[in-house]
Amino acid sequence: MAHTAPRTTAFRTRIGRAGLFGGPATGRRHPLVATAMVLPLAALLVVVFGGWDAMVTQASSVGVMLGR
Repeated sequence: MAHTAPRTTAFRTRIGRAGLFGGPATGRRHPLVATAMVLPLAALLVVVFGGWDAMVTQASSVGVMLGR
């Protein structure tokens, strides 16, 4: 069992340097890029699961709470 740690550490180091799919690791993603990636999926989930009414209700409740 003591011999498994060096292999695990080497595997993590190799993935961290080369990226998960073998490409170069580029660092952090810009927040706008991350937002642009997430918004289509979020919109799809809202439409599929009927979350539009719940979102409008929550926004209305927050508006009332803020005094608008």
